[in-house]
Formats: sequence, C-alpha cells, structure tokens
Amino acid sequence: MKTIRFLTLFLLLAWLISACNLPASATVTQTGPNMVFTAAAQTVEAQLTQNALLIAPTPAPATALPLATATKPASLAPTGTLTPIPFPQTTGQPGGTGSPTPGCDAARFVTDVTVPDGTTYQPGDTFIKTWRLKNIGSCAWNTSYTLVFDSGEAMGGPASMALTGTVAPGQEIDISVALKAPDKDGKYRGYWQLRNAAGERLPIEKGFEGKSFYVEIQVKSTDSGSVGKFAVTSVKFNVAHSGTCGAGKYTITASITANQPGKVTYTWIRSDGATGPANNGSIEFDKAGTQTATFEWTNGATGLWVDLYIDNPNHQQFGRATLNCP
Repeated sequence: MKTIRFLTLFLLLAWLISACNLPASATVTQTGPNMVFTAAAQTVEAQLTQNALLIAPTPAPATALPLATATKPASLAPTGTLTPIPFPQTTGQPGGTGSPTPGCDAARFVTDVTVPDGTTYQPGDTFIKTWRLKNIGSCAWNTSYTLVFDSGEAMGGPASMALTGTVAPGQEIDISVALKAPDKDGKYRGYWQLRNAAGERLPIEKGFEGKSFYVEIQVKSTDSGSVGKFAVTSVKFNVAHSGTCGAGKYTITASITANQPGKVTYTWIRSDGATGPANNGSIEFDKAGTQTATFEWTNGATGLWVDLYIDNPNHQQFGRATLNCP
C-alpha cells in the first residue's frame, strides 16, 4: 500500500509541475478516476512534441536551380612573345630572295634602265649600265653612300663611286656606271651593291640574293668577212653656259656620227640622276654622216656632268660632258 501511495503522490507532483507549462487556453475535459493518469500522459506527450520541434532542423527555403546555358568556349590566349611577320619575300633577277622588314637603310630594285640582261657587245666596247633603285628605308641617302663593285666580272668599272645627291625615303634614283666589255667572247655578269657611310651593305628587297644587283652581257666578235652593221662610230661634245654661276643654264651639244642610214635613239644621263622625257631623243640618218643632239640643264652649279648613251644601235655610252661654270 505504501508503494502505491508513493507512486500516486509522485505522479500527482509531476502533473502539477507540468501543468505550469500548459497553454493558458488548455482545458482538461476528461473526468473520472483515470483523470490524473490521462492528464499526466498528455502532459508528457506535449512536452516530448515540443522538444522534438526544438530539435528538428529547419529546412532551407527551396531555391530553383538555374537552367544550364550554352556558352561559346573562350579562345586560348597566346603565350610567349610574338615575332612580327616580315614583309613578303620577293624574287627579282634569278637566284634572288626577299629581305626583312625595312629599317633605316633598305633599297628596292625597280628596273634596268639601260643594258637589258643578255645585251651583246663587241670585245672592248664601252657602255653605261643604269639601274633604277628606290629608297624604301627610313633614312635618306646622301653623298656618303656609295655604289661598290661586289663580285663577278668588274668590266672595267670603278671599285666604288659616291652618290651625287640626296635620295629621301620613298624616292627613286637612277644609278649609272661606265663599263667596258671584256676582250674575249663569252657571257659575263658583275654584281654591285649600295653601302652606307659605315660600310654596311644595304639589303635589296627585290632579288639578287638579298644583297646585290647586277649587269649581264654577252660578248661576241664580229666575223671579219661580214658586212658592217649600222652603228654610231663617234660622239663629240660642246658645252656652253649662259647666265651667272648659281643661276645659269648649260647647253650641251653632241655631234653624233653614224656609218650608214638608220635610226639612232639616245638617252642623256645627268650626274644628279634626274630622268624625264627631255632626256630621251632620236635622229634619223638617211646616209652616213654626222648630226647633232642638244640638251639643256638649268643649273648654275659647277662640277656637274652629262653622259650620252646610245640605246640603238650600239647600246653604248660615248664620252662625258663635264659642266663647269666659267
């Protein structure tokens, strides 16, 4: 009995303590002898439920997953140092290749003004070879730049010859050199180049192994029994100056002698390299004899010169007229 009483008192005391935590609106409707046990059970159940709510984790709010979006792959960035591409390699006369992007000093071969490759000469004939070059560098050429013989057959040309004026970047110049055909029959080629004041070779963009341009001729003796061909046999010069030194004009007269009828074409070559329609001319010979050709140069400077090149029939330079102001 004592045990039953003790258990009853314990349950009643537990119920009283739990009742303090019930909501104010909670009411007990059950009656009868089991009221105490029922209320105690409900109190325990409520307490367990409340504790469960406190322990259960709060779920995170639902978030919509983003839709996958197709994207273009990023291109791979280059690594290392990029090397600039040189200008296209070009080819000029046989065996030539291009050269790198021009710097301070660089030239481009434009054309053969006189003596096309393979021109035929008699042994010992003299002629003028003229090349047209363009300054494609960033530095101007002046009289410290020289035309120099490089290799092959020199054909009696000078070892070096200074330019006679200034050639700005982008300008062209005709460079001439007096040469002589070798004494023996055969094919001959001589290479030439431009050098600056430091003795450095100017790269040539178009051809000639990137370093040189050349003259190529064929030497062939005339058979002793053959009939003579039309030719210019001699040229004599007369130079007159009018006006004052520094502001005058030179008049050059060339007396051209031919051995038989035919047409002579010629080119005046100035020491400053200037060209133009006035530099070219022709004369018709109806018989063997001498006729004159005249050239005027408005310039009062002294120490200039003019050559006369016979394009047809000789392909030959005859003498030089030196221009000095009196």
